[in-house]
Amino acid sequence: MSAEGPLKVSDITFRSRLIVGTGKYASFEETKKAVEASGADCVTVAVRRVNILNRTEENLLDYIDPTIYKILPNTAGCYTAEEAIRTARLARSSGISDMIKLEVIGDQKNLFPDNEALLEATRILVKEGFIVLPYTNDDPIMAKKLEDAGAAVVMPLAAPIGSGLGIRNPYNLRIIMENASVPIIVDAGVGTASDAAIAMELGCDGILMNTAIAGAKNPIQMAEAMNLSVRAGRLAYLAGRIPRKLYAQASSPIEGMIE
Repeated sequence: MSAEGPLKVSDITFRSRLIVGTGKYASFEETKKAVEASGADCVTVAVRRVNILNRTEENLLDYIDPTIYKILPNTAGCYTAEEAIRTARLARSSGISDMIKLEVIGDQKNLFPDNEALLEATRILVKEGFIVLPYTNDDPIMAKKLEDAGAAVVMPLAAPIGSGLGIRNPYNLRIIMENASVPIIVDAGVGTASDAAIAMELGCDGILMNTAIAGAKNPIQMAEAMNLSVRAGRLAYLAGRIPRKLYAQASSPIEGMIE
């Protein structure tokens, strides 16, 4: 178990606070190497886009062993609550997982979530016994509504999906965390290792990312960098940063100085 402690989602314990996606890689082999370098023990898979259901063809699960990694199916590409619910049921009926990363996209250009449909789908899937991890925007009110609807975690974006813009609104994230009694996992917008460290230093419980690793010039190296930055950010959060001051303060004592 990692030194900074495990991440718990419902009754599931994660060794790493980094969850990685499996899209956009050049090959399944590259995906496997990046996942290994990331240190993550949970990977998310787009049910509608990646072959994980037909085991007679080359399959991502031939490279990502589900006995080693927790598989988190997601509903990427769904634009209505009905589509997302149907996709979640398909994933569960295939025996992949009771967990579902729930996405209901509201706009094809910016990929922001349709929070009204997201909330509706969350309520239905929670009643059906799913462990729901909804992707939402950084609205503290919606985050609380999703938690009240039974979401196991809430996953606010840091910036639009795939943008790499980093943490755009740390103040909203802090409000969301202050009001939450479930883990808060930043999902979307991280661009490089320093973005991940900042999110963790703010106190986020974890980070989910895909493009920041898969889109890097060297995905394997970036995966390792993200592994280290998430761990460093978490440790820095637990350690507590010094207060910011306007003026300098000597770090060495002045007692006993030669006069």
